[in-house]
Amino acid sequence: MAEELRDRATEDPAIHTEGLSKRYGHKEALSDLTMTVPRGEVFGFLGPNGAGKTTAVKLLLGLARPTSGEGLVLGEPLGDVAARRRIGYLPELFRYQDWLSAEEVLAAHGALLHLPRAEQRAQTAAALETVGLADRARDRVGTFSKGMQQRLGLAVALLGAPEIVILDEPTSALDPVGRHDVRMIIRTLQARGATVFLNSHLLSEVEQVCTRVAVLDHGCVIAQGSLQDLLAATGARIEAAGVTSDLLADLCHFGDLRLRGEELEVEGIRRADVPELVAALCAAGARVYSVEIRRATLEERFLDLLGGH
Repeated sequence: MAEELRDRATEDPAIHTEGLSKRYGHKEALSDLTMTVPRGEVFGFLGPNGAGKTTAVKLLLGLARPTSGEGLVLGEPLGDVAARRRIGYLPELFRYQDWLSAEEVLAAHGALLHLPRAEQRAQTAAALETVGLADRARDRVGTFSKGMQQRLGLAVALLGAPEIVILDEPTSALDPVGRHDVRMIIRTLQARGATVFLNSHLLSEVEQVCTRVAVLDHGCVIAQGSLQDLLAATGARIEAAGVTSDLLADLCHFGDLRLRGEELEVEGIRRADVPELVAALCAAGARVYSVEIRRATLEERFLDLLGGH
């Protein structure tokens, strides 16, 4: 079965699933999850509360077994122990023992990864430096703020130079500086070739770092693809003089045109058609001063998808 799935998965993706489903009694938490996450990309996994995101992550990590369907993570079947050692994971809800120091938390997880002792010390120091906790390495977790504990959880996820890093709400409880730091860490991971699987409700953060996304609702994928395709141009704003009502009527095939003074709003036009519209305006005697392409934000597109679904 795994060999057949490998044959169907193209170019050895980091994650590939087909028809992955999970039921709890009569409740279907995840239905027919089919997606491919290429290696080296930052992949946004989006959806409202209860959409099935956490269930999907549990299946990918082998923490739960699917009711039906199959999948590969790093080329191995879901739950493969060797593959799991190559994955870093920051859960949304976690808590470390208050009496442990930050160093001791990382040492315990380094031991679970079977890292040699010398390598444990080096990686612990590097991870704490990366997340901005180097000066709190020997402080007890019980003295940490919620944001600092979030940083510590991220440090744990970085141990062992994982090939996939799964981050569940990584900027939760972080201030703007902390969110900026997480974005920098994500970009550093991508630069060294790691795949980042990001589950977040902060769509503005997702929009800044992700290259591809999948949107879930009621356990089903309702949209997936590159962020560029998902947020394709939806309109244009053109500042022009000499635009008449007759000219607007002649150009209505470009989209919904609305003129306010010298500002022409165009809804529903493709990006590729904007130069042709500008050329038509100039040919008709209008004088064009500026052109601004309007793209939907990820939040607008997200709400539109959920409303339509």
